[in-house]
Amino acid sequence: MYAIVKVGGKQYRVEKGDSLLVDRMADDEGAKVALQPLLFKGDSDDAVFAGAELEKIKVEAVVKGHERGPKIHVLKFKPKRGYKRRMGHRSDLTRLEIGDIKLLSRKPAAAKSADQPKAEAAAKPKAEPKKAPARKPAAKKATQSKAEAATDAKAAAKKAPAKKPAAKAADDKPAAEKKAPAKKAPAKKPAAKKPAAKKEDGDGA
Repeated sequence: MYAIVKVGGKQYRVEKGDSLLVDRMADDEGAKVALQPLLFKGDSDDAVFAGAELEKIKVEAVVKGHERGPKIHVLKFKPKRGYKRRMGHRSDLTRLEIGDIKLLSRKPAAAKSADQPKAEAAAKPKAEPKKAPARKPAAKKATQSKAEAATDAKAAAKKAPAKKPAAKAADDKPAAEKKAPAKKAPAKKPAAKKPAAKKEDGDGA
């Protein structure tokens, strides 16, 4: 009689009384642990690996202690470059001692109690949420008040005196009034030149 169980993402073949080293578990020393079965082979030739039948298999183990694995040395070396690194590693492990391996006639009670609240919650019909009372009149009042506010705003805009035309009127003055051309002073006429006096001849002629 043996079983294949899954612990820490790895699979192990176990029998009653076996000592097993697995990855570090959070359980304290002396605690009982239920392992997840994947296959069960009893005295008969038939093996149990179906989902419904696997739920009836119970594999118990006891935590005997926490250990550390052997030291593993890691060496990194690059020739002709002066590079050399040496490191070590030790894995954290837990030792388990396999107890009973049983094929029950029905599911364990713990599994039933865990599944029962979910089944009851699924069976109960969901209560329909209460509908809030409709407030249509209030909504109408709100819409009416908004419409009235809009009409009042339009009426106020129409009544307000327009200031822009007055500003334009000041700008619409004729160009002659805005900038009168400066009158040029009349140019002075040049003085008339007097005719030069004729010279008298000395002969008296």
